[in-house]
Amino acid sequence: MHLRRPLVHPPLTQVEPYFQAIRDNAGVSVGYSPAVFFAAEHAAGRDLAHVRGERTDETALPLITIDPEGSRDLDQALHVEARGDGHRVFYAIADVGAHVAPGGVLDLDTKARGATVYCPDIRVGLHPPVMAEGFASLLPGQRTKAVLWTLDLDGEGNLVDTDVRRVWAKSRRQYTYTELAASPPTEATNLVTLLHEVGERRRLVAEKRGAVTLPTPTQEVRIDEGKLYLDFRAAIGIEEDNAEISLLTGEAGASLMLAGGMGILRTMPPVQKGALRRLRHQARALHIAWPEDESYASLLRRLDKTSPATSAFFAHATALFRGASWSAFDDADPALPRPSNLLHGALGVAYAHVTAPLRRLVDRFGAEICLAVAAGRNVPEWVHQALPTVGAHMATGDHVAKKVDRECIDAVESAVLAPQIGQVFDGVGLDESTVQIAEPAVLARCGGGVKEGEDQHVRLVRVDYSHGPVFEVVNGE
Repeated sequence: MHLRRPLVHPPLTQVEPYFQAIRDNAGVSVGYSPAVFFAAEHAAGRDLAHVRGERTDETALPLITIDPEGSRDLDQALHVEARGDGHRVFYAIADVGAHVAPGGVLDLDTKARGATVYCPDIRVGLHPPVMAEGFASLLPGQRTKAVLWTLDLDGEGNLVDTDVRRVWAKSRRQYTYTELAASPPTEATNLVTLLHEVGERRRLVAEKRGAVTLPTPTQEVRIDEGKLYLDFRAAIGIEEDNAEISLLTGEAGASLMLAGGMGILRTMPPVQKGALRRLRHQARALHIAWPEDESYASLLRRLDKTSPATSAFFAHATALFRGASWSAFDDADPALPRPSNLLHGALGVAYAHVTAPLRRLVDRFGAEICLAVAAGRNVPEWVHQALPTVGAHMATGDHVAKKVDRECIDAVESAVLAPQIGQVFDGVGLDESTVQIAEPAVLARCGGGVKEGEDQHVRLVRVDYSHGPVFEVVNGE
């Protein structure tokens, strides 16, 4: 290990001005106008006039939520039951559409934002906290307006029946991922078991249809006692199982949209044979055995996720996952034809965003379409009018959120590494110009000369709070 000076974890207060500058430069408004805040604050209680469909009481369902520690904007609550040799999944989603008047100030503000922006110091919500972390959130013990999906699966995990309707719901308890992964409380043991059964079966269903995934660790900023830390965090089992429920619901939502002739899909071009062929060449260069008759999904299951070569392989695999977009269609409107590609190329199935309306604009509209189709009624006109522009609002909001996230991490990397200029770090080569350093958890950008999939040594040349630290390869020292 080349690191000679102990790492200094900077206080949050040292970097907060840079976070605010990043948000300002990206046009992210931390506050909300008095009119928007008033509209959100007064949207609780009875359904607004535009809401369609009877709301039934399902507060007796033993729903729970599973989220990262400290979360308050809870979009989803679930319950899973064994049903013959299959399962029934109840998935309650916050009914944000019941709280936002079409064409009102809150509606216009969310369209301008597109998505929630997450920063190390604050969360800039798509909706004001009084709503997103209050009455519209599926907080434990609170009677909350929800859209309830009832999804029946056969013994192999295939979706065989879907129902979706407006309800009153009440979550029994809020669990964290780490709480259920480490040692689930007695009352949650059966749920964790059933959720894992569903997750395993759904992953096999996805593999059979040729779905591809990219299980790479994410780089995160952690705040502990007012100081900043960088971590690489991989999804734990319960997190992956929970994600399968969201993917399942997105598949069900897309099916309803296609059956109803109107919707907005999350599409992605299919993985190109040329990209897979190139990835096979890169696997060979990294000494990863990948027989011609083995699928990508099968390869992922057996790879050693801790291997340096695997880290480099995953860095190259990102080339398979490009070109995703939100594609609106309306069979009754020639100006909104169905997209030529209806599928999400990585998932291998039609898919729609309908499970995170507190954090993503598009989910509110997707849920409304699914509710109408399931009930056999016309999709509301306000949804039809918004469809042509929802995708563009989402694309803008998603771009801003990712840009802010990356630049905030760059600023934290610079703050953590500022005292280390001139020092040498050990890492693993991901591609010809990037090295993944383990401690601190930094993706070191170099001018070139990196050996992919091999242990590398890099020297910190300088730091830049706006663009992140810069390194050079020093292999041989």
